[in-house]
Amino acid sequence: MANRLLSTLAFLLLAGDVLAVGPPGAEQQLDVALVIAVDVSSSMEGEEQGLQREGFIDAFRSTLVHDAIQNGLHGRIAVTYVEWSGVKDQRVLVPWTIIDSPEGAQSFANHLAYQPIRQAGMTSISGVIDYSRKLLEDLGGMPIRRVVDISGDGPNNDGRSVTYARDEATADGVVINGLPIMYKRAPGSKELEDLDLYFKECVIGGMGSFVLPLHDPEQFAMVIRTKIMREIAGIGDRHALIVPAQLQNMNCLTGERRKQEDLLSQEKKP
Repeated sequence: MANRLLSTLAFLLLAGDVLAVGPPGAEQQLDVALVIAVDVSSSMEGEEQGLQREGFIDAFRSTLVHDAIQNGLHGRIAVTYVEWSGVKDQRVLVPWTIIDSPEGAQSFANHLAYQPIRQAGMTSISGVIDYSRKLLEDLGGMPIRRVVDISGDGPNNDGRSVTYARDEATADGVVINGLPIMYKRAPGSKELEDLDLYFKECVIGGMGSFVLPLHDPEQFAMVIRTKIMREIAGIGDRHALIVPAQLQNMNCLTGERRKQEDLLSQEKKP
């Protein structure tokens, strides 16, 4: 009982700064409102999840990320961390937090480090896009950019079509970026070789959106840090556009590459 009380007190000391932060007021203009959406579906193995979590913790403890925040127009961002799986399975691990100093970023990282790791079921990218839009609406204020950062190791297999969710979000001015996890894991496990292409054609969207794939588990920290810095600074692919269905190499419903004859038949359609 005493140990549990001490753990609770330690948590409150670490997370107090985060929990005390409310939605931004008119005087708190934001460079970016960032939803970090992390896949915890059944295909995400325990070690993989641990490396992913540590990557985000290390990113917000990094002086490079601190500098990226302070070099923004307002030097202030809002971040929330969400774990997701099936269409009705999204959980906020760290609520909206305004970060305008290295201490604020450290507090966010400390709060995240305290949270347990879980494993869930299906993979609904469309579900987390819809959920993230609601979080951005709840935040209020007028951030210069609104970004959803989605990491995952497989295609959408639950809920509505991912392209419908993406198109509605981007029409509302939301930018969606992707971090497809593509390295080989245990023998017999199933990897999608074209997952980066799937994210590019079916998931991401909005001005400056980009995909940053992960091919080596030892690069989790570096790739996540780079991705967060790009999102804070607004550095994306200026030419990123939603790929029209008739030009897509991927089937966004199945997550499989289209056959050559299917591509030819699509090109012949008016």
